[in-house]
Amino acid sequence: MSEDVEEREAMEYDVVIVGAGPAGLAAAIRLKQLAQAAGTEVSVAVLEKGSEVGAHILSGAVIDPKALNELFPDWKELGAPLETPVKTDRFKILGPQGELDISWLPMPGFMKNHGCYIASLANVCRWLGQQAEALGVEIYPGFAASDLVYREDGSVKGVIVGVVGVAKDGHKKDDYQPGMELHGKYVFIGEGVRGSLAKVIQAKYRLTEGREPQKFGIGIKELWQVPPENFQPGLVQHTLGWPLDDKTGGGTFMYHFGDNYVSIGLVVHLNYKNPFISPFDEFQRFKQHPSVRPFLEGGKRIAYGARAITEGGHQSVPKLAFPGGVLIGCSAGFVNLPRIKGSHNAMKTGMLAAEEAFKALQDGREGDELAAYETAYQGSWVAKELKIVRNAKPLLARFGTLLGGIVLGGLELTISNLTGGFSFLGTLKHGKTDAASTGLARDYKPIVYPKPDGVISFDKLSSVFLSNTNHEEDQPAHLKLKDPEIPISVNLPKYGEPARLYCPAGVYEVLYDEAGDNPRFQINAQNCVHCKTCDIKDPSQNINWTTPEGGGGPNYPNM
Repeated sequence: MSEDVEEREAMEYDVVIVGAGPAGLAAAIRLKQLAQAAGTEVSVAVLEKGSEVGAHILSGAVIDPKALNELFPDWKELGAPLETPVKTDRFKILGPQGELDISWLPMPGFMKNHGCYIASLANVCRWLGQQAEALGVEIYPGFAASDLVYREDGSVKGVIVGVVGVAKDGHKKDDYQPGMELHGKYVFIGEGVRGSLAKVIQAKYRLTEGREPQKFGIGIKELWQVPPENFQPGLVQHTLGWPLDDKTGGGTFMYHFGDNYVSIGLVVHLNYKNPFISPFDEFQRFKQHPSVRPFLEGGKRIAYGARAITEGGHQSVPKLAFPGGVLIGCSAGFVNLPRIKGSHNAMKTGMLAAEEAFKALQDGREGDELAAYETAYQGSWVAKELKIVRNAKPLLARFGTLLGGIVLGGLELTISNLTGGFSFLGTLKHGKTDAASTGLARDYKPIVYPKPDGVISFDKLSSVFLSNTNHEEDQPAHLKLKDPEIPISVNLPKYGEPARLYCPAGVYEVLYDEAGDNPRFQINAQNCVHCKTCDIKDPSQNINWTTPEGGGGPNYPNM
């Protein structure tokens, strides 16, 4: 060990959980429930890089209460914030000026949203955090897990948290703290999509061998409060089509819930080819559609955010257990893409991991591979659900939105659902990563987006302001370039440097001198909303997203 590592204090737990999202909190709660039922004690620590539980949580969200029913059968009596049941379920195809309602088309029952609830997933996590603490879970918000600690046999022993006081140039400031080591007999990685520790673990233990590459989308969301006459409580509306073309996967959502809240957003699948697409600007354009704008007129935009979404599904789920720990939730990728839902699956995988870890602890084990968690997952309703929809994403990618997504996808989902997962197509492959799917600039024309009107559509910087994003400025940039020359020498001439467009927060810019020459690449790390899109979509895979000091990033209200 190096000298600075030896200076760190260490705290010992039975289970250390990285990430206070649905998976991590459900795991912590389940561990405590099992210990309580067995009349024993299990020490559990949950680490959250956001300033509070829920600060970095962003989702649509229409929530399937399936896992919550299992975790807390009395969640309604306990006051879980799922107060708006779905009443109206619409599915439309948009054109530039019109719409076609296809809600009448026959779809498998699981594609319907009745029985689900519209809510803020951030607030659900805040509530789960309260339940966890009441059971004795120790939750540490503002503590970013920046590195891993290993046992001598190579298994994961714990994580390093709370490193602060390193200046931008790398020197240690007066308030420098080397952080602490939190050791666990088992370590659960529940960082969410494209977590920095999960990336290291998947590479080190070769967890993705034999799996298809993970696929992703970027979800951009705003929360509005609208006049009562525009509000339809319980309305869920999804659309395909405009503003995206048929070869660019994605869709929109609009949910009415709570106190005249409208949650509205766009998901763009990150396997898009045209490097000039700006998902943020496509979303701003979408809101001006004549069938959408009337819902927002007279209202006020009160929050903004963005987050990557896992879309690979069944084929892309990595090996879940590694020596000393497990991957849970979106760190592994359990989103059901056709349903646009994942929080129920994230919670269930956290619960499954907790159950297997508890058995191991009762047997006096630690630091080994929880292979039984993988087995439990394979036999769970999560795996069955993902198997049924496994070909939806590949069909969409190969044949486009209308043919692949609606016609072939609908037929495939119906047959697979009726047969419990059988498909005449077998299991289709994803093939390329999203980064490798990016086309060359010479093959596409730059897109001129409408200027925002400041009423319905807005610019990136005013949007980032609403996300309450903040970082300690004098710290090393958490967005690290493997080669600082690549953005200008490779990405700009070859791809038009798409980082300036796919980033929804204005983090990346290409700046020129007064004569329009000598381009240089600028990173405005202060703006970063932790969506991880750059880490995923950069065509040269030159950007590595790492954790900034704990507490940095967005502070999402009601998202």
